[in-house]
Amino acid sequence: MKVICVGRNYVKHAKELNNPIPKTPLIFFKPDTAVLRNNTDFYYPEFTKNLHFECELVYRISREGKFISERFVHTYLDGIGLGIDFTARDVQQECKKKGWPWTLAKGFNGAAPVSKMLPISRFPNRANIRFSCNINGAVRQQGHSLHQIFSIEYLVSYISRYITLKKGDLIFTGTPAGVGEVKVGDHIEAYLEGQQMLDFYVR
Repeated sequence: MKVICVGRNYVKHAKELNNPIPKTPLIFFKPDTAVLRNNTDFYYPEFTKNLHFECELVYRISREGKFISERFVHTYLDGIGLGIDFTARDVQQECKKKGWPWTLAKGFNGAAPVSKMLPISRFPNRANIRFSCNINGAVRQQGHSLHQIFSIEYLVSYISRYITLKKGDLIFTGTPAGVGEVKVGDHIEAYLEGQQMLDFYVR
């Protein structure tokens, strides 16, 4: 199982971090050891002093495919949920300065909490999906799939030109504006179309 992530897929988020708007999808990976399921609490890693949360729509691949046409992408998806792309922002900035990959800042243990998956059939219009993230009861992010630079159809087609997708792979589709720091003791909740999907603490 692979965790394929898309960076800077919302214009306002790219701008809030002073990053350029991508012309093509920015793709990176998290290892399977980053996945945290069942609303298990997340433990703050000792190597960072600036840990950020990024709430994202997550899609699950249902069967193997490569060179997938956009019009057939819906036949390769069977679930949708929410995930948190935890980022050690200080580590990421140091990597950027050196021209290094972001792996250590994005791929550490537990860096990808993922909710349960809802059937994709419940979301016939994938351009009209709303989600939100609360920290300690306060709304911090509100996202809408309509505002993505690259749709899930485009992303799956694009990724599959380079990387064979397999059953169970997860695609994190990028985060909207509003990302920020979390601290030990914070309570993170995330909602997909009003349904609570994530509910855990930072320990």
